[in-house]
Amino acid sequence: MIAKTGVFSHTGPVAKSASRPRSAFVKYFRRLAGLCLLTLLAGGAALFYPQHLLTVDSGPVTADVMVVLGGGSNSERAKHAVELYRAGAAPKIICSGLGDAAANGNLLKKAGVPASALLLEDQSRNTRENAQLSIPLLRRLGAKRVIIVTSWYHSRRAWLCFRHYAPDITFYSRPAYAGYPASAWWPQSIRGRCGAEYLKLLEHLFYYGISPV
Repeated sequence: MIAKTGVFSHTGPVAKSASRPRSAFVKYFRRLAGLCLLTLLAGGAALFYPQHLLTVDSGPVTADVMVVLGGGSNSERAKHAVELYRAGAAPKIICSGLGDAAANGNLLKKAGVPASALLLEDQSRNTRENAQLSIPLLRRLGAKRVIIVTSWYHSRRAWLCFRHYAPDITFYSRPAYAGYPASAWWPQSIRGRCGAEYLKLLEHLFYYGISPV
């Protein structure tokens, strides 16, 4: 009777100790599966709904200066700046970007923007340099409120860069919406540009400390 009791007292703890690793593995697997599911959902949202994640639009505002960034397609950024200027959004415009500043400036002048209202920053090669090289011009003009004009998919990163390098200036975003409907993504390569924006937001965070939010 004593020997029998000893057998049961020995096998009970062994069974429990064997079940513990299995239970821990199940919990770990469930957490990992949940994390993977959340990652897939976030990735799907980023892929199929970039308008809601990449676009920053401050709505109708007035400012001291507008900064029109180079890039985009079909001059939609400069054309949008013309619309904003005619609506009285800002009396001065800086055209920023190596190779694009002069072209955008000419488009603006042809549209009726006086040369006295224009300044060119034609040395910047990327979005960070757009901000770094335009900010001294903004300070020279005494600007306190500034509107950034770019494409919708580029608006978050551009707005964040300017805010990061000049926190004492209030920046607004009024993007151009060319290629905004999903039906226009493939013909205008918008999906690829959106994908590049996500990667560049991560690059700006890890290399330059520019928060994506």
